[in-house]
Amino acid sequence: MFLHLITLALLSTSCLSAPTKVLAPRGPSQCGQYTSISTGSYTIYANQWGASTGTGSQCSQIDGLTGSSLAWSTTWSWSGSPNNVKSYTNVETPFTRKPISQYSSIPTSWSWSYTGTSLRANAAYDTFLSTCATCAHTYEVMVWLGVYGGISPLSDNGYPPIPVATPTIGGVPFSLIKGTNGNVIVYSFVAKNNPVTSYSGDLVPFFRYLQANWGLSGAQYLQTLQGGTEVFTGSGAKMVTSAYSMKVN
Repeated sequence: MFLHLITLALLSTSCLSAPTKVLAPRGPSQCGQYTSISTGSYTIYANQWGASTGTGSQCSQIDGLTGSSLAWSTTWSWSGSPNNVKSYTNVETPFTRKPISQYSSIPTSWSWSYTGTSLRANAAYDTFLSTCATCAHTYEVMVWLGVYGGISPLSDNGYPPIPVATPTIGGVPFSLIKGTNGNVIVYSFVAKNNPVTSYSGDLVPFFRYLQANWGLSGAQYLQTLQGGTEVFTGSGAKMVTSAYSMKVN
């Protein structure tokens, strides 16, 4: 999957005559390699699957949940092997695994921002498909909303990759990159005018486009639905999601 030191400052207090601001309590946080935290229907996975290829650390936390809208953030610093993914910290949405032809819509919205130094990272939805609900992956379909530091998706035609198509989906123009990861065919839709930091759309039309134009079978089962950031290298980085939602119909 081409998916992909935070220093925790200790706050000290002193006796001041002026009133002090009361800070709202932070939500659950995590800094482990494969830990997870949950709220409502959402689970945030640390998923630091490539940590061994570099040096650094990463933490993430839940900042709030209002109705079905999740606020969350992740902070990190990673160095070494700049072309290797260190983590894909992401939010996963639960759903019933079915053939993609049986989903009518998967509406989603995502408002986010990124800060840091020498960032090599993305902001992307990631999905996996297979021939049955529990079979090994056969396809990976990604939607890249943000690209930092010149990284690119897996490509079958070299780097920088040459798009195999330039579809407009949901009013947003994308470059489609086709790649291969072992036995998995990877389709990556990269927003041409990225970063798209305030996105509202539907994931089903991406599958329908691949069905109509690239031979993807509607019998393929959807296995995962995630949105997060593939991290390569950078320092003092922070991705803040002020609002994230996804619904499966």
